[in-house]
Amino acid sequence: MKGTNMSQEQVGQKTEQEESLFGNVIYSYTRAQAIADGVLVDVTETAKEAGFTFPVALTKAAYEDCVAWNDADNKRQTYQDESGRLWDVVYMASLAAKGGGQEIRFQLYRVPRGGRGMKARLVTLKAICGPGDNAEPCITIMKPDED
Repeated sequence: MKGTNMSQEQVGQKTEQEESLFGNVIYSYTRAQAIADGVLVDVTETAKEAGFTFPVALTKAAYEDCVAWNDADNKRQTYQDESGRLWDVVYMASLAAKGGGQEIRFQLYRVPRGGRGMKARLVTLKAICGPGDNAEPCITIMKPDED
């Protein structure tokens, strides 16, 4: 600690005081648990190809809306595949991220699922860079109303 005369013991005491101020942690839910539970979908490998250097995940809602696509969707609507839809999301996020910032919003066209439509529609997503389970930087892509 620059500019202070606190000993290591005093620093440790301060931490204990801060912990007692807020009490014990009752419950925590880690990013790894969210990925294991399917609340987040890890897309780090594809995101690396798009230029990301940090781990990247999509919320389940963003994934279902902009990436998920199956054979039934191909028969009902138009042919697409999940890997191409995922690439669209991470590539557009990477372009928007070049501007910097902790939170960015970006848009892309995607064919909505669940109907008979074949026309791509504009959708807005946001990407937030925040701390991971060990305070490492990571990116989460989500719908604008999620946090």
